[in-house]
Amino acid sequence: MTEDDWRGYEWVALSVTTVGALLASIQGSALLIALPDILASLKAEFLTIMWVLLSYLLITTACVPVVGRLADIWGRKTLFNAGFAVFTLGSLMGGLAQPQFHGADLVVARVIQGIGGALLFTNSTAIVADAFRHGRIGLGLGTNQIAFAAGFLLGPVAGGLLTALSWRWVFLANVPLGVFGTIWGIRRLREPVAPARTQTLDRLGSLTFTIGLGLFLLGLSMIAFPLLGALFVDGATVIGALLLVAFVAIELRQRQPMLDLRLFRRPDFAFASATGALNGLARGAVLFVLIFFLQGPYGKDPLAAGLLMTPFGAAFMLVGPASGYLSDRVGARGLSSAGLAVSAVGLLGLATIQAATPYWQLAAYMALMGGGSGLFSSPNTNALMSAVHPHERGSAAGIYTMLNNTGQMLSIVVAFPLVLSRIPEDVMFRVFLYGGGMGAAPAALATFEGGAHEAFLVSFVITLAAAAVSALRPARLRHQREDFLEPPATAAK
Repeated sequence: MTEDDWRGYEWVALSVTTVGALLASIQGSALLIALPDILASLKAEFLTIMWVLLSYLLITTACVPVVGRLADIWGRKTLFNAGFAVFTLGSLMGGLAQPQFHGADLVVARVIQGIGGALLFTNSTAIVADAFRHGRIGLGLGTNQIAFAAGFLLGPVAGGLLTALSWRWVFLANVPLGVFGTIWGIRRLREPVAPARTQTLDRLGSLTFTIGLGLFLLGLSMIAFPLLGALFVDGATVIGALLLVAFVAIELRQRQPMLDLRLFRRPDFAFASATGALNGLARGAVLFVLIFFLQGPYGKDPLAAGLLMTPFGAAFMLVGPASGYLSDRVGARGLSSAGLAVSAVGLLGLATIQAATPYWQLAAYMALMGGGSGLFSSPNTNALMSAVHPHERGSAAGIYTMLNNTGQMLSIVVAFPLVLSRIPEDVMFRVFLYGGGMGAAPAALATFEGGAHEAFLVSFVITLAAAAVSALRPARLRHQREDFLEPPATAAK
């Protein structure tokens, strides 16, 4: 392809991945608004509804490294389009969930959506990095983030409007978008980087890792959201940990490992991965706690609470593209470290909020967090993707997403006991699903505020640690060789 062809394809690739990002991000925030209606319609228990939220993140986290490796071997286009199709199928199943199963079939649908999400997210980053060449990767990644932020902003509105018709439309509305995205991807996506079809997938390592990480995170999650007895929880955690240890031993002996641990010898990759994991650990439960705060101490209903979260998404959307563009020129260290520092200031402010805190003050703290996240995210991902060869980008994206999502799940496991486990279950149930305040339970209100302050302070400390790690990385992206930039002449169309 000529340079003009490449510039044209950059925006084609971005348009396809943007549809996927928008679809998934709208679904996440819209679903929160629909939960009360889902609970009533399906006659489900509160913990089942919590697993409707958590199962998606759990399955995505466990699958993304394997998906990334497969993308390097089979090609990004095929797996990305398959992700659209699988996500669409899960959405259809979710919209058709029936009361006699009490929400269990909806959890299954969310697991299927999670598999589709793993295929979409892992390949999305690699597709954008493949398309935007010659020092333009940060621009592409930053622009792609607009879709995530826009989905976060539009989700509560879409959720409110669709739930007014029926909660089922929160899922069913994804179906035409998913069909369009699948067809659009099949018609327009290319393979700028030829797949490494001569390589093979490490099946034993893939199986050991997926089951091990899945069981380990499942066990930890059930500490916060118990569904089964202590014996199962302890067993899942221990067996998962042992399988992960076995996985490392297997990978060290493989010539073509599923997860190439040697990537961590590259400073840019190692520092970007570490800061991404710490950022996920610090940030995973923050929005979760803020939603509870807006529905509890602030007394808002779920739709109003979602709309009041706008400052976070708006600041992220404004800063993200600019930071991505700048990272192509000045590197990731300064921008990412500054972004984490700004987020830390916002978290420190959130550790002081109470029911009487004026909204403008809360909005300022959320904007600091959102702006800091936008300043951090694109440069850090740019550093990671620029540290690997094009044929390794799928694996790199999978590793990064897995580490970030694992941090998010661990964050929820830490925050839930701090914030909610001390509150009577009936109060927690009512506030999370319906909002309306905690005025009738002043003791629960005081307990909630104290727990929220502790959770935000923990996030503040972890964010400072992430900023310190980020500041230790190399000052500039290392100079890439030409074979990092130019796709092979045999690349598939």
